Amino acid sequence: MTVLLVLLGGAVGAPSRYLIDRYVQRRRDGVFPWGTFTVNLIGCLILGLLTGSAHTLPAHVVTLLGTGFCGALTTFSTFGFETVRLLEDGSFREAGLNAVGGLILGTAIAALGYAVGAAL
Repeated sequence: MTVLLVLLGGAVGAPSRYLIDRYVQRRRDGVFPWGTFTVNLIGCLILGLLTGSAHTLPAHVVTLLGTGFCGALTTFSTFGFETVRLLEDGSFREAGLNAVGGLILGTAIAALGYAVGAAL
């Protein structure tokens, strides 16, 4: 059952990542990877909410949404690739913003989600 829940969540998370990424990136100019940045922050918020409220949620919901959906929605490999690409292209400020900003904002948003989830 766990494998099916992860597959189902991933089947929704992966196309969601693509659609959100394309939607955001089409509306932003410049070299900064706003689409990937956005989906990773959304994933941090959802994972924070799930972790904070895990004591009240059934385990299958956490598996479906946390492991399946968020696992397919978020992407560390693309984050890393885009950061290196920015460095190789000489876009040092954007690379730093992507790496440091993503880590700081991602942690802060996950903590916020955790606090909200724990309060529910």
